[in-house]
Amino acid sequence: MFDFITEEHKMIQQAARDFARAAIAPIAAEYDESGDFPLRTIREMGQLGFMGIEVPEEYGGAGMDTVAYVLAMVEICKADASHGTIMSVNNSLFAHGLMKFGTEEQKQKYLVPVATGQKIGAYSLTEPMSGSDAGTMKSRAVLNEAGTHYVINGRKSWVTSAPYADTIVLFTMTQPEKTHKGVSAFIIETDKPGFTRGKKEPKLGIRASATSEIIFDNYECPVENRLGAEGEGFKIAMTVLDAGRIGIASQALGIAEAALEASIAYAKEREAFGQKIGEFQMIQQKLADMKCRVDASRLLIYQAALAKMAATRTGGRYSMEASMAKLFASETAMWVTTQAIQIHGGMGYSKEMPLERYFRDAKITEIYEGTSEIQRMVIARSLTGLR
Repeated sequence: MFDFITEEHKMIQQAARDFARAAIAPIAAEYDESGDFPLRTIREMGQLGFMGIEVPEEYGGAGMDTVAYVLAMVEICKADASHGTIMSVNNSLFAHGLMKFGTEEQKQKYLVPVATGQKIGAYSLTEPMSGSDAGTMKSRAVLNEAGTHYVINGRKSWVTSAPYADTIVLFTMTQPEKTHKGVSAFIIETDKPGFTRGKKEPKLGIRASATSEIIFDNYECPVENRLGAEGEGFKIAMTVLDAGRIGIASQALGIAEAALEASIAYAKEREAFGQKIGEFQMIQQKLADMKCRVDASRLLIYQAALAKMAATRTGGRYSMEASMAKLFASETAMWVTTQAIQIHGGMGYSKEMPLERYFRDAKITEIYEGTSEIQRMVIARSLTGLR
């Protein structure tokens, strides 16, 4: 049906499916309950190539393309969205940024260990008072008189994987008078003086994906660890988020697929008033609408993946396609999981089944890496050329 999906794509999809079912699904509820970080399975995912799917083999990755990444992400997230979040940050927000903007030395030093899963990468843009409006961030990086180091001070929030990250791509102000044009990007080593991890967030969903604040107190970052030129940080952040949104769309699709499959099975098994509930037209309507939205999401994600691959060759952008996929898939995940709980009734509300976890995990896909409102702005501005 989709001639761009090759046998190699199907192989990595099957490998991800097998690993997700055998290694992740059995522990997903336990880790959701405890909020512990699943470091062992993340390391195993790195050994299988899932933590750097699009990274060339010479940098420790699998050397595959965005379609392969999407297919693997969906399978991992059908088992557990928390594992998918960690995988998405490593692949999209960290590895993609270093591949596109990093120097050869930066790639060898920081990309290789993250792409192989030996180390954990993270991405830090948001601050306590600066979310979607990155031009108002309060953190600062000031070049010292000798021109050898930037001294960084400030607090960042909602940093996925921060409690366990070895390396973080940080966005902070170097020229605050220029607002978003004064943002620069830096590669941060978390074992250096001046870096501390703040409170871990007690989240509604994706609870095994650790999230926390990070604090900089006169942290010295070598000039050679700046990613791109000074003042290019906002451009780098937005470029990387385009890739990240395809990952989050794939995560949302995986959650929605899991909820739909559970609902189909339950509708064929559960009986009420002397018949299977799947024979009632209202249940049939829900299942039909769920299937339509899931498959429409898949098509938008494939469109975005192909647009990203084309942009890699031509140097163009794929912002609108990525935002369309992220917007529709995330809202689909929230809608489908809501319907799935309704189909399951009281059992859907119980922690004895994974439906309530799917529901909680789905919500964040409408928020992080750009809210649904931001996605609609990106799409509209792409259509009109207006600000």
